[in-house]
Amino acid sequence: MAKGYWIARVDVRDAERYKDYVAAAKPAFEKYGATFLARGGAFQRLEGDVRSRNVVIEFPSLQAAIDCYNSPEYQIAAAIRQEVASAEMVVVEGV
Repeated sequence: MAKGYWIARVDVRDAERYKDYVAAAKPAFEKYGATFLARGGAFQRLEGDVRSRNVVIEFPSLQAAIDCYNSPEYQIAAAIRQEVASAEMVVVEGV
């Protein structure tokens, strides 16, 4: 079974409140078997528009990645994130 990945590009407007998002999202990530492959850190723009934070999260399956996002646990966290950051997020299936 192919793994699933969240790819998120984020601009954080309130770093202190973003910590609340991180804490609120943790139970969902644990429940759905998330493994962080990239979480912020240095990056180099190669093409196109960029955001200040780039995140790649691996899940055991595409369905687990989708279920995590749609879970009540994560939706609580998402509401916080949407108040304090702008983001693009996609879920992709691994090879």
